[in-house]
Amino acid sequence: MDFTQEDKKLMRRALSLAKRGWGTASPNPMVGAVIVKGDKIVGEGFHREAGLEHGEIQAIRNAGESNCKGATLYTNLEPCCHHGKTPPCVDSIIESGVKRVVYSLIDPNPRVSGRGVRFLKEGGVETKEGLLASEATELNEAYLKYVTTGLPFVTVKVAQTLDGRIATKTGDSRWISSEWSLRFSHRLRAGYDAVLVGSGTVARDNPQLTVRLAKGRNPLRIILSSKGELPPDSNQVKLASDGKTVVTTTGELLSNLAASAVKFWKVSDDGDGRVDWHQLLKFAGQRELTSILIEGGASVITSALKAKIVDKIIVVVAPLLLGWGVEAIGDLEIDSVKEALNLQRVKVRRSGPDLIYTAYPKYD
Repeated sequence: MDFTQEDKKLMRRALSLAKRGWGTASPNPMVGAVIVKGDKIVGEGFHREAGLEHGEIQAIRNAGESNCKGATLYTNLEPCCHHGKTPPCVDSIIESGVKRVVYSLIDPNPRVSGRGVRFLKEGGVETKEGLLASEATELNEAYLKYVTTGLPFVTVKVAQTLDGRIATKTGDSRWISSEWSLRFSHRLRAGYDAVLVGSGTVARDNPQLTVRLAKGRNPLRIILSSKGELPPDSNQVKLASDGKTVVTTTGELLSNLAASAVKFWKVSDDGDGRVDWHQLLKFAGQRELTSILIEGGASVITSALKAKIVDKIIVVVAPLLLGWGVEAIGDLEIDSVKEALNLQRVKVRRSGPDLIYTAYPKYD
């Protein structure tokens, strides 16, 4: 379907507005809206948080009744048509007098999934689909997976040297990446519902796993520990009073942690005594976690890749060489190059002296 350069410019503005809901709109999608009359933008809006008005409603309110009549609305996702915490957007769009809606994607949510567009057409509103669809898909990749599978979108993030080490042979890893990349990591963390590490990382590095170098909310902190082990003097226990420290285990929580504010998720093991990834994701999805960021360590990352539950990989490569040290990824049981895990849609960007690679694994 043909779109003009002006159409694309206006949808990019809607996508830019939608990004303002990064880390706060979940479990809802990030949605931006722009209303145009003639050649002038008369109203804008975005969805900030579940329970608050949607982007289309905010744009209509900002535009005002007279400006909406005969106008065109640009939005990155099909307007909703169901009653949730807020009324259906399609009703307000029709009532406002907007005559044309240009959108990027059909919302795969079973409560919408084309019904929103049908209601708009029945209300006399012209619709046009597919504008900047790939950009809109990437923006809401976590929501799109969650709403169609009930499972969170899983990203692995690794900071490593040029020779693939995440720590020296003594275990020292602070700091491999640059200050620019550290800020990037915190912005990334702020956009995910949960961040996950293994108990070994907690014992060795004692991370806070909070957002400090960027604006945004702190995610839930999930500690993977098949034996329920967590150092009682760790930052994760100290920070547990905020209700965001979770130990996921296959057994009983140790008594010294049971008396703390640490939360406890018990899931089945994978047959080898470790937490079963697939059950953990199902457990997280049931709690409306749409996205999980795995930050380490190597054994956890390797296990996740072997379980084929990783949707996206982000690797920060610093211009350093360590020689012997801790490998970023362990044995994936690959014997030939033909068996290598194929990474697709690879993008590279600079972050100070570092390079940040983003890619999506393709499993057989």
